[in-house]
Amino acid sequence: MSFPRLFPAFFPLAALALAVSAADAPPIKIGVAGPFTGSGAMYGEMIRKAALLALEEVNAAGGVAGRKVEAIFGDDEGKNDKAVTVARQLANDKEICFVVGHFNSTCSLAGKPIYKEAQVVEFSPGSTNVSVCEGSDYTFRNVYRDDYQGSFLADYIKKVLNMSKVAIFFDNDDYGKGLKDAFAARAKKNGLEIVTVQDYVREKTSDFAPMLDLAKDAKAEAIFVAGLYAETGTIVKQAREKGLKAQFLGGDGVFGPGYIEIGGAATEGTLITTPFMFGPTSSAAAKAFAQRFKDKYGKDPDAWAALSYDAVVMAVEGLRKVGTGRNDLRDWMETHSSPETGFKGITGNTYFDENGDCLKPATVAVVKAGKFELADKQME
Repeated sequence: MSFPRLFPAFFPLAALALAVSAADAPPIKIGVAGPFTGSGAMYGEMIRKAALLALEEVNAAGGVAGRKVEAIFGDDEGKNDKAVTVARQLANDKEICFVVGHFNSTCSLAGKPIYKEAQVVEFSPGSTNVSVCEGSDYTFRNVYRDDYQGSFLADYIKKVLNMSKVAIFFDNDDYGKGLKDAFAARAKKNGLEIVTVQDYVREKTSDFAPMLDLAKDAKAEAIFVAGLYAETGTIVKQAREKGLKAQFLGGDGVFGPGYIEIGGAATEGTLITTPFMFGPTSSAAAKAFAQRFKDKYGKDPDAWAALSYDAVVMAVEGLRKVGTGRNDLRDWMETHSSPETGFKGITGNTYFDENGDCLKPATVAVVKAGKFELADKQME
């Protein structure tokens, strides 16, 4: 008597059922928060485009266990009150297991207690204020802190440019104040003479003549701007119109095409720090990403696109490793605690200290012929 061969028929059917089940399953959701409108919209555009490209590639490769991954975008407009609203919306959506964002430091700080209470990771690709990650086990970033960036810039003025008299202009928000404080502390330690320190309010200050007159009268050799691209472009343009020849330097908030568009020819020769820059020395993976980005969107990616792409890809790797549990993902992020255990992305090796901070080196870019290029003189 013979028996039917059940098992060979059973296993293909079971595999088919699992495949159909995965295909029918709802998508995995991650939040992406940033300034998609408002004065920082150019940053937001890069963040959005990079996130969408990353997930398009992930889903084309089969997603996570057969499930697609979907981004839920939250527009904080670069404002802390809007960031609170966005953070609550994303954190209260139980289907969202991870948040990439925010970009502005003031927004990451505003959202931090909300994400902590909801026990969901907040992973910033752009916030550099010293306090962003402190006091929460759920906030991480893949970019350096302003105490490093500010010190780096003060050292650059002293040791590379060999200048001694500097004026400081700063945006009166968490990013601007934090970067200004770090720069000023290191400048004094280096023996630089700070001839004037002037603040302004983003989106509300448009006439910078009084500040520029003070810097000019004090014979500032360098003017450091701790702010974002829109105001800095206007400052530089007004300075050149007044005949001010001082060397302008800016923090990474200035690094973006909007700065050159607003400042025009006046931006030529200005020096800007950036956490990452595409160029001849970029890795093959970074160059390949830049080409895919340009092919899809018709424009080159910037540092914020690269950092956002890495943040989304890292989040997806976590989903593949530990699933969608919010606390499981937080614990998985924490395992990246050394160079050996870091996430190898297109912007370098991402690993965290006990606060969730990630220290990566800064690069100096210069505006040359209307484009950002690697400055000839770098810090050793």
